[in-house]
Amino acid sequence: MSEYGRAGLVGVLPPQSNRTVEAELGVLLEPDVATVVSRLVCRDESARERLLGYFSNVPAALASFDTLQPKVTLFACTGSTYLVGLEAEDRVFPARNVVSAARAVLAALDALEIERMAIVSPYPAWLTEACAAFWASRGRRLVDVHPLEGERDDTRRIYALTSKDAAAALTRIRTAGAQAVLLTGTGMPTLAALAGANPALPVLSSNFCLGWVAMRRLCDAPLDRASLLAWLSPNADWRSRLAARFPSALENSNR
Repeated sequence: MSEYGRAGLVGVLPPQSNRTVEAELGVLLEPDVATVVSRLVCRDESARERLLGYFSNVPAALASFDTLQPKVTLFACTGSTYLVGLEAEDRVFPARNVVSAARAVLAALDALEIERMAIVSPYPAWLTEACAAFWASRGRRLVDVHPLEGERDDTRRIYALTSKDAAAALTRIRTAGAQAVLLTGTGMPTLAALAGANPALPVLSSNFCLGWVAMRRLCDAPLDRASLLAWLSPNADWRSRLAARFPSALENSNR
């Protein structure tokens, strides 16, 4: 066992241009947890084909770990799952070892028994539609789907968004009747927005749910309501790590 990662090794598979996943997992994962990253690569100019390519390239990305054996590996591309579905994941991902962002969010929704939700989407219209259809197919009723302003047909433009954009969306989305809000997508920074959100209504994000699932898997612990509520608490440890690691993110989201 390496001295770096005594609490466990987490594999991370982010899209090629996504720099948000590693930054946010670096905050969410606890001390003594190590990560190993293999980027998902697809050179297609079509955003849809890139998302499908990322999914197709998961076996090659896992193979690049060589002899490393993470206890859990995170497929950090929610949009890909919205297009291919969980059934396709089950045919491609090794049993239990790979967890997608969408499945991590689903686990969080199940833990909190969420049936009605509102969604903030940074996606282009066609992917927002796929997102809404995916969650409807999983038995969730969407009380509002709030697309962020701006042209993002090239989904790589999502990486230019900030937590301030996410925080502003939380003030505009309709939450009447919702039991939770989801900030979907792993590319939009969200942790500062979550830190400043109204604690009366759970606010989740793709990376937040990935971090929670990873830590529970490392501990061989259940994906239960109590542990998730502890992560959502104003006293959660990740909040102090965020303030220490990325103080400007908190300052920016509060302006």
